[in-house]
Amino acid sequence: MKLQELLNAISPVRVLGATDKEVHAIHFDSRKVGEGDLFVAQAGTAVDGHGFIEQCVGKGAAAVVLSKAEYMPKGLSDQVPSTKACTYILVEDTDKALGLLADAWYGSPSSRLTLVGVTGTNGKTTIATLLYKLTRAMGHRAGLLSTVCNYIEDEAVAATHTTPDALELNGLLRRMVDAGCEYAFMEVSSHAIAQQRIAGLRFDGGLFTNLTRDHIDYHKTFDNYRDTKKRFFDELPKTAFAVTNADDKNGLVMTQNTRAHVATYSVRQLADYRAQILEEGFDGMLLQVNGQEVFVPLVGRFNVSNLLCIYGAALQLGFEKTEVLRVLSTLTPVNGRFETIRSPKGWTAIVDYAHTPDAVDNVIQTIREIIGSDKVTKDNVQRPKLITVVGCGGNRDKGKRPMMAQIAKRGSEQLILTSDNPRDEEPAEILNDMKAGLTEEELRSTLVIEDRAAAIQTACTLAQAGDVILVAGKGHEDYQIIRGVKHHFDDHEQVRKYI
Repeated sequence: MKLQELLNAISPVRVLGATDKEVHAIHFDSRKVGEGDLFVAQAGTAVDGHGFIEQCVGKGAAAVVLSKAEYMPKGLSDQVPSTKACTYILVEDTDKALGLLADAWYGSPSSRLTLVGVTGTNGKTTIATLLYKLTRAMGHRAGLLSTVCNYIEDEAVAATHTTPDALELNGLLRRMVDAGCEYAFMEVSSHAIAQQRIAGLRFDGGLFTNLTRDHIDYHKTFDNYRDTKKRFFDELPKTAFAVTNADDKNGLVMTQNTRAHVATYSVRQLADYRAQILEEGFDGMLLQVNGQEVFVPLVGRFNVSNLLCIYGAALQLGFEKTEVLRVLSTLTPVNGRFETIRSPKGWTAIVDYAHTPDAVDNVIQTIREIIGSDKVTKDNVQRPKLITVVGCGGNRDKGKRPMMAQIAKRGSEQLILTSDNPRDEEPAEILNDMKAGLTEEELRSTLVIEDRAAAIQTACTLAQAGDVILVAGKGHEDYQIIRGVKHHFDDHEQVRKYI
């Protein structure tokens, strides 16, 4: 593609050098740059790409996009451009420029799809994945971009981030277009919004789940986190729709400045889409959705909200409501989201990705509602009981660690604190942060087992018929990063191994 065609997608502050030249590829990783490529120098949070400009020029880069004027060459003339010399393109924001360039490079694939983005703290994966499944079950070709796995119709593409970088993202959307997909559903993380990874994408719909404490290590304050999410809705076009959670105090904040058509969903108040639980068990729920009854093989009040969001989005997309409810009744839980494993001994294990205080609380409350808390055996021991195994990730928000322990202890008969993904932190230090949220009395009845496999095995050993084990935090993840080294580890496998 000609460099000038790419420049038409952005608004350069200044261009030094020829623009009538071919660009072979676009990279933001200097290690991948080769002769004839375009390098986008991003400031980054850890490494500044501007420091690698000279290296890329030496490797034969056709052009460099930068945002720091001091890295512009002093001796290059505006008047006599050479097609052999590297062209320097100064822009205000290289993050945004990368998104716009990626969109242009791949032929604006998002404009050829009906693209729906899902944002919020919890529920993004469930909503995006089930919308993808529902749409395909209704006879349409669709793609998915999610935390667990990306899909182009049936083809699975491994996911490394909740929202990929701009180049990978547009590349996947292009492949969806080429595969004949009509729809694409994607999780939109706060990092992706802040880092402009979605710049240039044309969204036809935006969905809001909820907002609770998360990623404070990155955003620094909750207000920054909230405002970043809100920016997604602020930038939706007037031709789009926005479906928001009226039960969340930030639900209407998200959409107060959007140009999109707004619809609401709720389990507690008047809204466009409403539902209530009529019956509930570990196998599913009987719901009443906008006056119609439907049984769904998902569990929990939080999943009622998720299903309402899916239902609302499907109707906004023009699907027939009775058919939507029929398909919803066939959808099964997403990998690592309230997955049930039954033991021959009569106890049940729940594997869930819950890794924020609110998510842990929601899952525990759901289990409590199903098992109750008033059954007492002859030996005066409460049955059934909840045994919770939970840890916290390293190199992440430390403030939520004591909160997670408090919530888990308050809702469980037995709490086992263990490692999650300690990454570069010492596991024992993370556990000390969690223990700080418990009183001395609570600590005396809490087990602390650093080895996650041993913690899960202990929970399985303690469980008796009717009990429930909640293994929280990792869900679909099949690895642990301990002291910087990645090891295979799967909570499902550990439970089944014991069984």
